[in-house]
Amino acid sequence: MAAAAFERRVLRRAAQHHYLRVRLELPDGGARPNAAQFKQLVVTALRELHGEVGAALPVDVLTYEEKTLSAILRVISSGLVKLWSALTLLGFYQNRRCAFRVLQTSPSPCAIWQQ
Repeated sequence: MAAAAFERRVLRRAAQHHYLRVRLELPDGGARPNAAQFKQLVVTALRELHGEVGAALPVDVLTYEEKTLSAILRVISSGLVKLWSALTLLGFYQNRRCAFRVLQTSPSPCAIWQQ
């Protein structure tokens, strides 16, 4: 298997939002969350790590595919690290093991939508 290639791009202008392509992994199988449950899971992850202030962070689920459990999220740039850390550290969904994988981040929606 070939190693993944990464390309770093530096932008001169700070972006207002950042976009994340994420996937929820449920190794035990079982019920898959619908779009509303997925959004609630993101808010729960923020609340567990950052409290009510974290839960108030504006995060939008732009797309969600229940079949693959993948989504594109939009967050204000100042909240990117909080969201990413909360998703990374979340370990349970409905008392079952789970893990969020951040597949891609970008300040540009075009870069996220191209894949």
